[in-house]
Amino acid sequence: MFELLEPLNKEFLNYIDGLSSQTMGKKVTFFSGGEFEDFSKYQLAVIGVTDNRGLNNGNEKIDLLKIRKAFYSLFPGNWGLQIIDLGNILNGDRLEDTYYLLKNIVSELIRNDVIPIVLGGSQDMTYGIYRAYDRLDQMVNLVVVDQKLDLVKEGGVPAESFLSRIIMEEPNNLFNFSNMGYQTYFNSQEEIDLIDSLYFEAYRVGEIANNIKLAEPVLRDADVVSMDVNVIKSGDSGNLEFFNPNGFNGREICALSRYAGLSDRVSSFGIFNYNNSQTEALLIAQILWYFVEGVNFRSGEYPFVDKESYFKYIVPIEGYEDLIFYKSDLTERWWIEVPFGLNVNEKLIKKIMLPCAYEDYEMAISQQLPDRWWRTFKKNLM
Repeated sequence: MFELLEPLNKEFLNYIDGLSSQTMGKKVTFFSGGEFEDFSKYQLAVIGVTDNRGLNNGNEKIDLLKIRKAFYSLFPGNWGLQIIDLGNILNGDRLEDTYYLLKNIVSELIRNDVIPIVLGGSQDMTYGIYRAYDRLDQMVNLVVVDQKLDLVKEGGVPAESFLSRIIMEEPNNLFNFSNMGYQTYFNSQEEIDLIDSLYFEAYRVGEIANNIKLAEPVLRDADVVSMDVNVIKSGDSGNLEFFNPNGFNGREICALSRYAGLSDRVSSFGIFNYNNSQTEALLIAQILWYFVEGVNFRSGEYPFVDKESYFKYIVPIEGYEDLIFYKSDLTERWWIEVPFGLNVNEKLIKKIMLPCAYEDYEMAISQQLPDRWWRTFKKNLM
């Protein structure tokens, strides 16, 4: 399947040759074509997807060289990560063919403990990434950073309706979906109500902007993180073609990217709906930089297995079982136990460890059920 990747051209590689020896570009391996087998050397792989047919005006291919030039011109931190750039996936005859190829490549990388960073075209490529987990025998938590919920059904273009397909299509591997940054006036009340009825999570842009730390537990619990650059306000992104006066600023979107990188669970990351502009390319390069930095500083706290190294807090809640919290003595991050798979025999009731915030612990002390705990608990009963 890797022979269907298009390596980066000689002109681009000449550009890399001219960079300072300390830049990212001089510390990255560039795939030269053929079959790719040596996964053990790398922790991260950059993959370009130039297929933009999922958008209304998506007949043209996206040129990702501006993003790559901006990213590889940056200077890395004191990182020990090895990165390979696999070039671009060749566009299929049909959009479905591109999904299929992306699915297979992402699946193979994840199975070999390499985190794919997908630079896109249209955001419906998130569907291809999600389908990569079909072969991995696991449920998937998907976090989308987007001003829209992408649940449009009738007449919706793929880039604005891919979530509907993910929810409805078999096999259904989706356990949880979380949106960060939606703006109410871009979404119908029907879409917002549907998210709520499925016990999924949606956070308005103002909620996250006012307290960026709200995003950390959600991203810590994600397998796939998909970012739509249109969630960034145009004053910061420079995107005047699809003008958005409100949204995350550059600092906030980079903080979200770093949280995604820090998450020990996140195994794939994508940035989509790039509009071919130089200004957006530089911001995307910095978003990538913060994701890689986050990966470098992962603490290895997922999967959550050794409870002995955590502080345990038991909070009695009237009318419910005691809520049990755990706090890491390494990172001071919090988790809460949620019953999963109810059974008549209490000994057979499994518990899942849900990332949470200190504020959730404070809510429990004041006899309020944390919202994330409640949604997960109700989802288990569906």
